[in-house]
Order: sequence, then structure tokens, then C-alpha cells
Amino acid sequence: MRRATQRLCALSKGLIIPGRGLTHESWDANKPRIYMHEARSSLHVNDVRDKLREIVGASTNWRFGRILEDLDSLGVLISYMHTKNHSVKMSPISIVTALVDKIDMCKQSLSPEQDIKFSGHVSWVGKTSMEVKMKMFQLQDGAFCPVLDATFVMVARDCENKGPAFVNPLILDNPEEEEIFKQGELNKGRRISMSSISLLKMAPDADERNTIHDMFLSTLDPKTISFQSRILPPNAVWMEDTKLKSLDICHPQERNIFNRIFGGFIMRKAYELAWATACSFGGSRPFVVTVDDIMFQKPVEVGSLLFLSSQVCFTQNNYIQVRVHSEVASLHNKEHMTTNVFHFTFISQNEVPLVFPRTYGESMLYLDGQRHFLSMSAPVKKDYLVEP
Repeated sequence: MRRATQRLCALSKGLIIPGRGLTHESWDANKPRIYMHEARSSLHVNDVRDKLREIVGASTNWRFGRILEDLDSLGVLISYMHTKNHSVKMSPISIVTALVDKIDMCKQSLSPEQDIKFSGHVSWVGKTSMEVKMKMFQLQDGAFCPVLDATFVMVARDCENKGPAFVNPLILDNPEEEEIFKQGELNKGRRISMSSISLLKMAPDADERNTIHDMFLSTLDPKTISFQSRILPPNAVWMEDTKLKSLDICHPQERNIFNRIFGGFIMRKAYELAWATACSFGGSRPFVVTVDDIMFQKPVEVGSLLFLSSQVCFTQNNYIQVRVHSEVASLHNKEHMTTNVFHFTFISQNEVPLVFPRTYGESMLYLDGQRHFLSMSAPVKKDYLVEP
């Protein structure tokens, strides 16, 4: 009885939970932790989680969604370092993420037991924009090995964030740097070319039209031969049955330095929904291979309702291409406005079903997903190949 009384007294002590208005930085992870068996004092909620992990032996796994947040923060910092004016203490310009061009994973999974390291640099500059290359490494056998490559595009705005601002040019000192800069120019040209042939601007090419027509014919019921009667081929799923949706309230603790919702937070939420979609569709744990072509079309204000809609739009063998559409609702006129469109490529442990579009709109989503899948670098496909 005495032992039970002691436990009850220990557990009856206070618990400190951070207020919703506080940012993540308000909790200092380096401060000494006080546990129940060490002192009879109030606990921070993070202490409670750490203690639970200690009791049950759970590891703190690396989460790819958090890595997306870290990459976004690092990319902005690198851009500020490039545009730094040593004559003033605070930067006279604002830098925001305009586009996530590409994120390629070099290996299938990350170990929760080993340290990771980030590095990055400005690889190309225009008048008001910058391309930032970043790499992530993980400690393996005493050495840091590459596990991720990322390319972000940042834009500079004036101090009031109302117009563009000029950025410092790059001085190229050797042939290696000239080659890196040249690749940045090629990346810019590729983005312009892809935008010009977008399915929102131009009709599909002949091969793509044939693909959609062949898929349509394969769904006709041979008994009726009617456009109205359609059936799925073996091992196939209608695209409309692969959707998942989520809703998030954008709290102040997710804001960035400009008092808008942090773009990395939106990427993390989109990735988590895409992962859940791929997991539900494939029936096994998926691994992310590539993230590409994330355009930040509109900032998200604090207090907004963030609607995310995820859908499998293309599959091939073990690969699952997932598209996530992000939009916010205006509280005044109740209109929904698109903020981002995300494209994720996953690989499943097992071969996955084919997806078939029913409507013309879904057919365009299928072709768009196919384009993103085919743009994935060949070495990545080879490294991630898993036999069914």
C-alpha cells in the first residue's frame, strides 16, 4: 500500500504544456530534463514523451516529413547568406521558397540510430532568383554517405514583400563551378519547357492520346460493347477510388519569420498524406523515391483552413505516383484557392495494381503522373528496383 501511495503522489505532480501561441523554439531541447523519479516538480510535456520512450524502449525514428521542413529552412538560410550585406545587421530583402525542383533519395530508408548531416550551396542565380543545391548524409561505418539530393528555387522580394529584389551575382572561379552554374541554366530551361507543354496549356501528344484510348478500350464490357458499360481489367483500380483527404487548422506555432505558415510544414503534411495514400493503395509500407515540381503558388495565412487531397494517379510495377492538391478556404467568401500541387514517387515492397481513369480530367491526371514518373532519374529507378 505504501508503494502505491508513493506512485500516486509522484504522478499527481504538475505537467507543463506549452501554450498554443508559443513557437517550437520556445522549448530548449538542451535544457536539463527533470523526471518523476528525480524530483517532485512540474514536467514539460516533452519530458513526458521522452520518459515514455525510455520506459517502452521506443526509438525516435527519422521522419521524412521533418526532413522536408529542415531542407526548406536550410535553403532559405543559404540564400540569405548569399545575399548578405555586411554593412547592415538585418537583411533588407525577404527570401521565400518558390519551387522545390527535385528531391531524390539515394537509398531506400534512413537509420534512426545514426546521425545525419546537411550541406548546401547556391548553384545558380538570376536577377531575382537563386537555385540552391543541398545534400543530406548519414553516418555509416564511420563515414558520412550521401542519402539525399535536393534542388530548391528561392526568390528575393523587397523589404515589404511587394515586389522582386535583386540578388548578388555568382563569381565562378574554376571549371567545376562553371559546370555547376551551367547545369543551373539547363534546369531553368527545362522548367520553362515543361511549363510550356503543361496539360493545362496544350493537348496531349500522339503517344499519350493513344495510351488513354487503349486504356479506355480495355475497360469496355465485351458483352455489351457500350460506351456506358465499363469494367476494370484484372489487377486494376479506378483512380477515383484511391483518394484520401485531410484538413488542418494552421496554428500560429507553424508560422515562419514572415508570419505566414511555414512552407516546410505544408510539405510535411502533404507528404504524410501521400505516404498514407500509397500505403493504403499498395498494401505494404512504401518508401519515398522522388519529390519534384512543388510550386508555391500562394502563401498560407495563420488561421487558415488547409485542405489536402491526395490521389494515386499513375502506377508501374512497384512504383506509385501520388499527387497532392493543397488549397485554403477564405473565411470571408468561402472560396477555395490552390496553394500547392505536390508530386511524390513511392516504391512499394510488392507489385501494385494499375490505376484506370474514368473521366477526361482523370485521364489528364494520369498523363501528368506518367510524365513526372518518366522524368525521374534513371539511376534512382535502378537503385530502388525491387523484384515483385
